[in-house]
Amino acid sequence: MGIGPEVCAAALIGWSGRPLRIIGRWAPMERAAVAVGLSVTRVDAPDAPAPGGAVPVFDPGDAGEPAEVAAIRLAVRACLAGRAAGLVTGPIHKKRLAAQGFAFRGHTDFLAHLCGLPEDAAVMAFVGGELRVALATVHLPLRAVPAALHTPGIVAVVETAVAALRADLGLAAPRVDVCGLNPHAGEDGLLGDEEQHVIGPACALLRARGLAVRGPVSAETAFLAARQGENDLVVAMYHDQGLAPLKAVDFGRSVNWTVGLPILRTSVDHGTADALVGTGRADPASFRAALRLAAEIADRRAAAP
Repeated sequence: MGIGPEVCAAALIGWSGRPLRIIGRWAPMERAAVAVGLSVTRVDAPDAPAPGGAVPVFDPGDAGEPAEVAAIRLAVRACLAGRAAGLVTGPIHKKRLAAQGFAFRGHTDFLAHLCGLPEDAAVMAFVGGELRVALATVHLPLRAVPAALHTPGIVAVVETAVAALRADLGLAAPRVDVCGLNPHAGEDGLLGDEEQHVIGPACALLRARGLAVRGPVSAETAFLAARQGENDLVVAMYHDQGLAPLKAVDFGRSVNWTVGLPILRTSVDHGTADALVGTGRADPASFRAALRLAAEIADRRAAAP
């Protein structure tokens, strides 16, 4: 949870888009709302409306699992049933949840599970600023990344991300740079051979299927090209390869967007930042950006034939 209630409340000040509801712990949400002057009211059901224009807040209570997990579960259920157009989540603390029995590495694989999909069907992507990034692997120790990379998986990530860029962002023919795993994309095998045996074949297959894919290229080349407007998406092989440059350039503007799901989900691009709780210094920019993106995609989907 951390700064989640605070950035949520601050982001909702002045919101004039689609009607919203909040699922989460009432006490921290009320404190955060009072601090910024947001009108909220506690309701007794996830779908209950709030009187007088206040934002309804449903507290899942003691559901036999952490409140954050219960809230995500209820929200996904509402989306799948068509009672909500999309889900915007705050940050979760993965280690704390794991200590309470949470069996997933984060939101992304949990969301896939809740939607009845294999965990690797959901792709973690980031959009909203200068850079667009998708990750071939997500929350893994660095030493586990090479073994987790395989040609069909990289192909699936790229195809899933490209389909989302086309359908939800209106990019007719996205240009994709696929990063190598090793420095200088392996330097023709001198610095590693994953590019030759795993990533290169994936790129060749994607090109054969008509996609505008370049790679494998070194990450430094891919991100420089992105800033120069030469690609529409960078596919990184591991978490920090993609997110270190993204956050250096776009922190606060970028939105964590889960693609490949039957529901719409966006989120902040940061963690729980426990040290900032109650200080008034938590920045709601990313939560606000996540709200805006979710509303824009929901409107685009509603208008689609």
